[in-house]
Amino acid sequence: MEFQHRSLAAGRWISFSLAEQLGNIGGEVNRVIRARGDEKRFDNAVVRTLELFDLTLSDPRWRKRLKELARARELFCAAVLGSPEYGTSLEDLNTYFFHFAYAAQSKR
Repeated sequence: MEFQHRSLAAGRWISFSLAEQLGNIGGEVNRVIRARGDEKRFDNAVVRTLELFDLTLSDPRWRKRLKELARARELFCAAVLGSPEYGTSLEDLNTYFFHFAYAAQSKR
């Protein structure tokens, strides 16, 4: 599998705290929002976001949080596809993940 985030996939990702991981996912969610209207950029941003979700889900430290993390990934997919099932938008997810980025940044 070809990773967009090669250094993160090679092991650097698991050195991040959960807040840092979710904050980085939020950064990609923000890129998805900004890429609307440009199909190629949008698709690439979605792939990168899903990759970060998958790296987080595969982090053994979060085994007890898999349900929560998988649900966030599911909400992201539904928002990207425009599914009304959950009533969650990309902007809602951007706000949610922003708080993790803020928390991670404030701990530095």
